[in-house]
Formats: sequence, structure tokens, C-alpha cells
Amino acid sequence: MSQTDGFRALDRQECLRLLAKVPVGRVVYTRQALPAVLPINFSLDTDTSVLLCTSPASDLVHAVRNVVVAFEADEFDAVARSGWSVVVTGRATVVTDPAEHERLSQTGPSSWMPLRESVFVRIESEMVTGRELGGTPGPQ
Repeated sequence: MSQTDGFRALDRQECLRLLAKVPVGRVVYTRQALPAVLPINFSLDTDTSVLLCTSPASDLVHAVRNVVVAFEADEFDAVARSGWSVVVTGRATVVTDPAEHERLSQTGPSSWMPLRESVFVRIESEMVTGRELGGTPGPQ
């Protein structure tokens, strides 16, 4: 990326700081051998893993268990033509430890959907990349 194209690569810490500012992102995974994208609310855990809260019966839980997925969140200003995008890539696991589940019930995300029972999905932040687009002039 050149300095004049308006893009700037973000380092890991900057990416994690930005992720912590937004409540919704998209998990990217494979469903029936096809790409799938699901918008979902999330939070970051103290170890910088992305945490999702969903139903134990959801297709997402069955599709992402112990596989590598991507998670993307962003924020854009269409008028200013500026914003940022961060992608976290890592292995997804369902939290099965009762003590960890209890901790996350207090500190982790809560589903925006009403759930009778919930599970937490953890996406390890093995690879974190991001970029920022500075404002650019619109058409004259």
C-alpha cells in the first residue's frame, strides 16, 4: 500500500482496540461445503479471543466446532468515505468447561436473540489483520 492510496495497515493492538468498540461482526465459515456469513454480536475475552453466544442447537455451533473460521468487524462513514475493517482468523471451539461457561455468563456477550439455553463459541485470535481507509474526496 502506498501512502497516497488512502489505506493504512493496522497492527494487532490497534485492530483489537477497534474490535472492542463495536458490538456486531460477521463470522465466516463453511456450511455444506459452501461459504456462509452470519452477522452476530460478540465481545473480546481477556485473552483477545472473539466470543460469540448462541443456541446449542444452532447450525453455527455444529458448523464451526474445532475448525478454522474468520471473524470480521468494521465501521465506516459513507459520507467521509472513511473507516476500518479487522479480520480475526483462528480455530473455533465451543466452551464446555462449566466454570468457564459460568465466568462467560457474567462477563461475555449475551445473545441479542432470546435463548432458553446458551453456549459460548471462542475464536482464537491466531491471525489478526486490519486496514483503515482515510477520507477521500468524492467525485467533483
